[in-house]
Amino acid sequence: MRIVFATGNKDKMREIRQILGGLDAEILSMKEAGVDVDVEENGSTFSENARIKADAIYNILKEKEPEEAGNTVVLADDSGLEVDYLGGEPGIYSARYLGKDTPYSEKNQIIIDRLANAKDEERSARFVCAIAACLPGGKSLNTVGKMEGRIGYEIAGSNGFGYDPIFFLPEYGKTSAELSGDEKNAISHRGKALREMEKLLAEELSKL
Repeated sequence: MRIVFATGNKDKMREIRQILGGLDAEILSMKEAGVDVDVEENGSTFSENARIKADAIYNILKEKEPEEAGNTVVLADDSGLEVDYLGGEPGIYSARYLGKDTPYSEKNQIIIDRLANAKDEERSARFVCAIAACLPGGKSLNTVGKMEGRIGYEIAGSNGFGYDPIFFLPEYGKTSAELSGDEKNAISHRGKALREMEKLLAEELSKL
């Protein structure tokens, strides 16, 4: 059995392999599976976008390698940052926020600047991750994980990626980018969604 995760992000794949390592399956990125396509995510929620991506990649692989369709599970996620002070922005547009090619160092500083007048609880925010799975035979699975926190007053940390350096966790006294990989996986939105998906997949794969 192989699991193809619809991403080319190396940092994300590292997290995915760490968390799903207990499954008896080969875990491949989209590129490692020989698929190089940009799926249009035109849903209105994280879950809708994850489902659109998972279905699209599964169908491409099924057409490309029909003999492997019965041994292939495709996973896709859509995740992002919701900042309450900004009305939920950037939300489902997190990757494209302020321009898809704009460095996150710039995006993070702009968000901090926009919250210049927000204090403590007013800076509440969360990371959201929705994961969709497309299984042989067309069955689908869905999970959602969230991590609550605040937007920090400054950029800090180099262990994470994306918006991690400005996502402050009061209970830890540090940003998500200052956590170790194990600490982050234990509490992260993606970690929560992946662990729930792992349970569902283990149950389904035992039936195949």
